Amino acid sequence: MKFLVTSTAAAVLFVCSAPGALAQETDPPGPITVSGSAALVSDYRFRGVSQSDEEIAVQAGFTVAHESGFYIGTWGSNLAGWGTFGGANVELDLIGGYKTDIGNGGTLDIGVTWYMYPGGADETDFAEPYVKLGGSLGPVSLTAGVAYAPKQEALGNYSATPYSRGQKEDNLYLWGDGSTGLPGTPVTLKAHIGYSDGNPGLGPNGTSVAPTGKYWDWMLGADVAVGPLTLGVAYVDTDISRSESAYLLPNFSSTKDGGSIADGQAVFSVSAAF
Repeated sequence: MKFLVTSTAAAVLFVCSAPGALAQETDPPGPITVSGSAALVSDYRFRGVSQSDEEIAVQAGFTVAHESGFYIGTWGSNLAGWGTFGGANVELDLIGGYKTDIGNGGTLDIGVTWYMYPGGADETDFAEPYVKLGGSLGPVSLTAGVAYAPKQEALGNYSATPYSRGQKEDNLYLWGDGSTGLPGTPVTLKAHIGYSDGNPGLGPNGTSVAPTGKYWDWMLGADVAVGPLTLGVAYVDTDISRSESAYLLPNFSSTKDGGSIADGQAVFSVSAAF
């Protein structure tokens, strides 16, 4: 992963030396805003389950937002040990939606995510619409969301037998996030809880958004701002039992030692936003 430190420094030098730079700093923001981030994580956990075989993942994304509230974006990460994606073994998400204020500091965000696996096996891509409500309670920022993927072949049960092809399943995910800064420090505490209800088996090529059908996932952690970087640590876990994960071996396991990729684990991260 590159944190764009060199590029950022060069941009700062250019702006500060360019004629009229001070005047440009006071110009009002334009109708379009571009933002992005890059991160290096010790384990890519999606809804509590490792997507990188409990190994390091490089992640990056950006969003283009219009002042009307509409936005589009993309986000990507490398994968390992989860299903048989093939190709680049990369997840690439395409995102589009609309976000608006709803009063009293609250926001409403409605959109859809298209999960892609470039160059991978057939029938792994799927779409998932979502709705998120954001707000605050005193110093605590809160978000509640629901994501529902309608019936699609990528979420269906699958086996080597021909009759299983074409089967479709849906998936529901409910979640809540919270965060708060510690006064006088660069530390932000964060928490997450989610509930998945979907395919009780495996989708095509050994993939599934909810690999055991129904389960809870949660996270407790903290972020520390250090200059342009954010250092993070979080404990991530699920209530997927050992017997449930064993049922899905070898797809639902760590290929390193045969252990479950849904067990609790500390995840470390270094990220930068621009």
